[in-house]
Amino acid sequence: MAGEVHDVWLVRHGQTEWSKSGQHTGLTDLDLTEEGERIGRTLGARLGECSFALVLTSPLVRARRTAELAGFAEAEDDPDLVEWDYGAYEGLTSAQIRQSDPGWTIWDSPVPDGETAEQVMARLDRVIVRVRGASGPSLLFGHGHCLRALTARWLGEPVRDGRLYRLDTATVSVLGWEHARPVIWRWNG
Repeated sequence: MAGEVHDVWLVRHGQTEWSKSGQHTGLTDLDLTEEGERIGRTLGARLGECSFALVLTSPLVRARRTAELAGFAEAEDDPDLVEWDYGAYEGLTSAQIRQSDPGWTIWDSPVPDGETAEQVMARLDRVIVRVRGASGPSLLFGHGHCLRALTARWLGEPVRDGRLYRLDTATVSVLGWEHARPVIWRWNG
């Protein structure tokens, strides 16, 4: 039906050693921990209630492997779903970064040698165009900051408002519509 809009399911990848320790993991390609693998296998049952017209994943191993464990090995790699490029802060915790840059947050501070919020916004806006053009519900496998920023953009807010949406590993969230307005249906479940 022309003009029909569909929901978007978001899955943050399973646990890695760096997500466990709180290190910023942008483009470093880490595998899942044993716990990440175990929880990843349970995602299929949680996603089974819906069939998807479009299934996309970040090409990074942790997201791709989560998609495979959840039963979506056919997910299409979309480089626009990679995590925020943390540049010089890659592999550091927020506490470590704040030792030299007090008050720093990914949401409103510069990232030396990394991506700006505007660059992240451009990537995620392209993803939103794709899912809004899909013929049915979409499923996205991605990363914490990226999916939080995508949610802010889905709602028409600036990337920095992603700070308002905590997102744990191996969780399922759903974005949708109510009265023709984009909304969050389910979060961090």
